[in-house]
Amino acid sequence: MSNDARTDRDPYVELQSSTEFAELRSRFRRFVFPMTALFLAWYFLYVLLSTYAHDFMSTKVFGNINVGLIFGLGQFVSTFVITMLYARWADREFDPRAEALHAKLESQGVDD
Repeated sequence: MSNDARTDRDPYVELQSSTEFAELRSRFRRFVFPMTALFLAWYFLYVLLSTYAHDFMSTKVFGNINVGLIFGLGQFVSTFVITMLYARWADREFDPRAEALHAKLESQGVDD
């Protein structure tokens, strides 16, 4: 679409300044930032313990399985758990609101 065919106000700029968009961004940040901080804290705890707490991390839990191995595998588990939580949250909270904003743009005749 050429600039001549656009109205005085760009619909994307209008959408970006709308309360619905601000609420969508706020909801996204309220979920993603704490989850990211939690994961990074958990990851850095694992790295720091691996570096500075050899005795603790090498403590045998059963057989040849030690605390370090359990923490390492926990990194993979936590990644999958966070991914599942995000997907469920996005399906329930984020995507419907984003689709509503998309539909609003389409109703104004804005092409993707």
